[in-house]
Amino acid sequence: MKTKNILLTVLISALTTMAVIFGYNKYQHNSNNPNFQAVNIPSNYKYAGFFDDKGNPTPGPADFTEAANAAIPTVVHIKTTTNPRQVSNNLPNQKNPFSDMFGDNDLFNQFFGNGRQQHMYPEMGSGSGVIISDDGYIVTNNHVVAGADEVTVTLSDRKTYKAKVIGSDPSYDLAVVKVDAKKLPFMLYGNSADVKIGQWVLALGYPLNLDATVTAGIISAKSRRLGLNHDRTGGQSMAVESFLQTDAAVNPGNSGGALINTNGQLIGINSAIASPTGYYNGYSYAIPVDIVKKVVNDLVKYGSVQRGFLGAMYIDAGMLSDQEKKKENIPASVDGIYITDLTKDGAAMQSGIQKGDVIKKINDYSINSGSELQEQLSNYKPGDKINVTINRNGTDRTYPVTLKNNAGTYSIVKPAGMIDKLGAELQTLDPKQAKDYGLTGGVVVRKINEGAINDQTRMRDGFIITKANGKDIKSVDDLKNVIGNNKQVTITGVYPGYSEPFEYPLVLDDSAE
Repeated sequence: MKTKNILLTVLISALTTMAVIFGYNKYQHNSNNPNFQAVNIPSNYKYAGFFDDKGNPTPGPADFTEAANAAIPTVVHIKTTTNPRQVSNNLPNQKNPFSDMFGDNDLFNQFFGNGRQQHMYPEMGSGSGVIISDDGYIVTNNHVVAGADEVTVTLSDRKTYKAKVIGSDPSYDLAVVKVDAKKLPFMLYGNSADVKIGQWVLALGYPLNLDATVTAGIISAKSRRLGLNHDRTGGQSMAVESFLQTDAAVNPGNSGGALINTNGQLIGINSAIASPTGYYNGYSYAIPVDIVKKVVNDLVKYGSVQRGFLGAMYIDAGMLSDQEKKKENIPASVDGIYITDLTKDGAAMQSGIQKGDVIKKINDYSINSGSELQEQLSNYKPGDKINVTINRNGTDRTYPVTLKNNAGTYSIVKPAGMIDKLGAELQTLDPKQAKDYGLTGGVVVRKINEGAINDQTRMRDGFIITKANGKDIKSVDDLKNVIGNNKQVTITGVYPGYSEPFEYPLVLDDSAE
């Protein structure tokens, strides 16, 4: 009996000790781990397939080799050559001080910057592209091929072709080139609207003049606007940006290459990196494939991108502080795309949308930022009908809207004419100013942007064009008519305050050379 009591006491002591130890360890685990979570899996993880029905982790992400193998043959290396240009050095404030003594000596003129022409060396460029059809159509960035005299395309098997630029648009930073080949491998389009933050992606291209290179990362953000793109005049008012942001490593030379999903489908065209050094520093940006598809189709079919315009000026109210909202007369409670003004007789005004409305949806797609609005409108051309849902004084309303082109009509827009290739903002000279300058008329070059004038001359803002190809110019329409479809033009004019005329020969289409 005595022995039985002793054994019972020992057993109870042992069980008590074990319970104390277990409870202490449990307490220590909870108190030392502030992120301690219950065993139950929260609902936001269950749908994702990370765990099976019993709560056990599923295998990690799929291997990337199949996607890479499918995509590599469709990504090409693009090399460009820009021939030397003859650049006029006429500058109004660099007169040769020895001309009165020695005449117009070429050596002195060149030394003081008044030489008639200066020769430059050829420029070489390198980028990437993606084959999108078996007969040789390739999409790339506009900045890869802009201004190039010669474009060559090298496939992953090292076959090289001469390429022709079919069309381009700097507003989207996209271009289409074509090679004369058949039965090429090509990449399938994906759908960027379905891209999710956090999903795996691969970036393919030819960085730093290396062979085809694949890097992996995730989508870290969508609908980013960086202020990088410019329209043909050099302004940003017509530029479209709604980048996919990823941490896949991208470097110079990757531009125009592919961003793909794990099924090997194209979801974006790599376009830019965020870096103070110009090399990869954590983030890269791609143009969503839904925009790419529309731009490519328009460039091939029409020669220019057909854009549908809403005719509304707006502010992304969600990005403004209460003080900024007060300054802009926007109610403090408003978040979203706040319409600040409407184009007279524009698509929005004609549909019944009003100043002060807040845009909530385009068709069934929710709009939360200006870049998302741009991205959705980029899917449509003049004449297309969309439904725009707005909020007015707390009430949602939906309006059917027929989009217009930038000129306010429903017509298809023709490709840019030769005058647009000058790359300048032009304005007919005011008659009173013309009289003050002793001129009968002219055209003022208000601002020089990217284009023939910038590339081939040292013309300055404010130059007044008085002749083109020897014919008098008194208005922008006169200049447009004289240039017409001519691939070369010689512009003559003066700078305000100078009587000496200056002459600038320009090549507007390199195929004329």
